[in-house]
Amino acid sequence: MPLLLDTFPSRATAELRTSNCVTVGLINNMPDAAVEATERQFIDLMRAASSRVVVRLQLFSIPEIPCEDAVRHDLGERYRDISQIWDSHIDGLIVTGTEPRERYLKDEPYWDALSRVVDWAYDHTTSAIWSCLAAHAAVLRIDGIEREPAADKVSGVFECGTVAQHPMTIHAAAGLRVPHSRYNGLSEQALAASGYRILTRAGNAGVDMFARQEKSFHLFLQGHPEYEATTLLREYRRDVFRYLNRERENYPALPQNYFGEAAAAAARGFRELAYADRRPEQIDGFPMEQLQAGLECPWRPCAVGIYEKWFEYLSGRKSDRRPLTTPRRRAWRDWPINRPEVQVVR
Repeated sequence: MPLLLDTFPSRATAELRTSNCVTVGLINNMPDAAVEATERQFIDLMRAASSRVVVRLQLFSIPEIPCEDAVRHDLGERYRDISQIWDSHIDGLIVTGTEPRERYLKDEPYWDALSRVVDWAYDHTTSAIWSCLAAHAAVLRIDGIEREPAADKVSGVFECGTVAQHPMTIHAAAGLRVPHSRYNGLSEQALAASGYRILTRAGNAGVDMFARQEKSFHLFLQGHPEYEATTLLREYRRDVFRYLNRERENYPALPQNYFGEAAAAAARGFRELAYADRRPEQIDGFPMEQLQAGLECPWRPCAVGIYEKWFEYLSGRKSDRRPLTTPRRRAWRDWPINRPEVQVVR
């Protein structure tokens, strides 16, 4: 089935709502350097996962997210302002994270706008996916759970164990690997105490995926299953440049469980050069080709599985919005509680 990028409302796209189609809104909050790559990553992932349903995708932006004028103009060509979402009829919502600038989320310039998104999503969507910082914002807004700063940036590809039997983990096998890239995390104890269900745990990186069912189903991801093979590398290079440009004091650590031995050796070699001659011009010698050689994306099948199940849920719930005389699909009645047919693969 196709993924249709709906940048301009029209009668033709509106008619798709009556067919085998779910409408998904993507609120892209990423900073200038990553906004297009993030859009591409989510579109590619959703396209790969939409084998059984037509997905109509609408893009949204929050004006309070810091953005250069040129980027904002470019976004205006295909993105809707967030104000247009309040009266929309989307089935599912995806909210990306963004790079934190303040110690406390409530001090970010976009906090009020993002809080309104959280409130609206809880009352007006069938389901929402909250990614990284957006997950932190959602649990802070709803339950007052504060994120906790990590001792160092959590960056790398981590093996995740399945914690709970749940439809969203039916695709997960032992040794599931997921990229993480964040400066903060959430306490598993605090989440469990507030009624969130922990689904997967990323080893020493803490909680990976967790969920909550209220009026709608909410899935929270501290990791980034949408990442491409080279995304962590590009972020690492950015952080190295910030060190060379004296925007940060400490040289960034290598992403964990990501580079092969030869690539890691090349990265360490460049680090020694940076220590000896700390100038922004040194970034021209960054061994990009050596580091990206051999990089793979082993988390891709799992990422596709997550979104396939999510689209299946949206489609199933949408088909239940029929006259009361029509038999209801029992498989979606109380999803996502445990059912006998749902097995965790171990």
